[in-house]
Amino acid sequence: MAAGSTTAARALLPVMCFVVMIVAVLQTLVVPIVGTIGAQLDVGPTAVGWLLTANLLAAATATPVLGRLADLRGKRPVLLGVLVVVLLGSLIGALSTSVGVLIFARVLQGVSFALFPIGIAVLRDELPAEKLTGAMGIFSGTLGFGGCFGIVLTGVLVSGGADFHRIFWLSSAITAAGLVLAWIAIPRRPRAGTGSIDWIGAAGLAAGLVLVLLPLAEGGTWGWTSPVTIVSGIAGVLVLIGWFLYERRITDPLVAPRLLTNPPVLVTHLSALVVGMSMFVMFLGSSYFVQTPRAVAGYGFGATVLEASTVYLLPGAISGVLASILSGKLIHRFGSRAVLIAASVVGVSGFVVFVFAHDRTWEVIAAILLVNTYISLAYASLPSLLVAEVRQDETGVANSINSIARSVGSSFASALLATLLAGITIDGTDVPTESAYVIAFAVGATAAALAGLLPFFGITRTTRTPSDEEEDEVHATALAAEWGTVGGLGGANTRGSGERAGQRVRLAPES
Repeated sequence: MAAGSTTAARALLPVMCFVVMIVAVLQTLVVPIVGTIGAQLDVGPTAVGWLLTANLLAAATATPVLGRLADLRGKRPVLLGVLVVVLLGSLIGALSTSVGVLIFARVLQGVSFALFPIGIAVLRDELPAEKLTGAMGIFSGTLGFGGCFGIVLTGVLVSGGADFHRIFWLSSAITAAGLVLAWIAIPRRPRAGTGSIDWIGAAGLAAGLVLVLLPLAEGGTWGWTSPVTIVSGIAGVLVLIGWFLYERRITDPLVAPRLLTNPPVLVTHLSALVVGMSMFVMFLGSSYFVQTPRAVAGYGFGATVLEASTVYLLPGAISGVLASILSGKLIHRFGSRAVLIAASVVGVSGFVVFVFAHDRTWEVIAAILLVNTYISLAYASLPSLLVAEVRQDETGVANSINSIARSVGSSFASALLATLLAGITIDGTDVPTESAYVIAFAVGATAAALAGLLPFFGITRTTRTPSDEEEDEVHATALAAEWGTVGGLGGANTRGSGERAGQRVRLAPES
């Protein structure tokens, strides 16, 4: 990297971490106060529930298109455009007086999910080889603990039933700051990708995802066995199958089929799904659990939203920060696969603590701390595993699919938790029984265990071996150095060179 760009390079990672923090904060900022918003706007739970559903659907449909657009048209303009849309949504939410306008604001905020895959692509383009692995770990780990900070901020701002508009003013402020910082820190680069947007494929993927995710989000209201829930889910699966078959037949697909079927890539997506599940089981489950009054239910701590955020969740958020900072060194030393497996063990331990020991404050805090550490380390590992398997010009769309997988996992966890807490209640009340939470955290433990087991079925230990000029075999933990020579990440003499920038990296089993 040229000497004149050293300062900009140092600023890039902190700025990108701040940008991805926006994604995580917006994802969870509304979750703890959906009931409060409904009460202040005088609308029922079904209508206000669309604040979460609409945000999720917008994220799922926009993320792959924006990821592909960034690969083709340039990361900087697309990322800045996304931030502008998110800022507009935040301002509309801050000024809203009806639930319809607020839902529209949440749709615009849902576009923020694309910031993560585009951010990974920016780091891959801009950072020197020796810094990339650690930078991706810190950047991705920020997404893991940032959601917890979103809940903490909500507790601080809207404690005691304060005006919910405060959280949208907060999101406006942090998004505006992120926009300014990104404008300054992200270098302008010429377009590197070739091809066009597969709009038919984009429409098919969006339709399939909406039909699959909608019953997950609304099944509790519609009824899990109702015809609309079943028909929507089946139709979504059929549309996605048709979409996949279509993508295999065209020359310039939105998502190359190998980004879904190549075993290491598929396993990474599945791991993202179960990590997303376990994250939301902990975030939502622990928040509801500690707010349950012990005098009524025989468990819980009767915490306020503010107490739940600052006493119980904040220590876990801090542990997530520390895990994120350490993740790069751990990945470089042991490899992404090993870190993901070890993180899974930590996560299972945290959920097991919650299942068997949740009567004292310190026990719950310890469980949350362990799970947040697992989430940050797991999120840090996933992009490195993906980047090792995809071409540089596919970084954005590949990580977009991974983001969707996390969203699907989070949606499934939210639906499952809502069903358990609404269906297993103390007689004569709508208060969930203690066993409902035990089941939920057991599901979280299972999801965390799967995150560690899946890599054994598709991600092999790899090593760098001698290669010819056209195709290199790379150790997963040394992929940053390899991309410095293959993709032109490290020096002015290679930047902009197209001969090998789109070359696939091949991983070979260790002998």
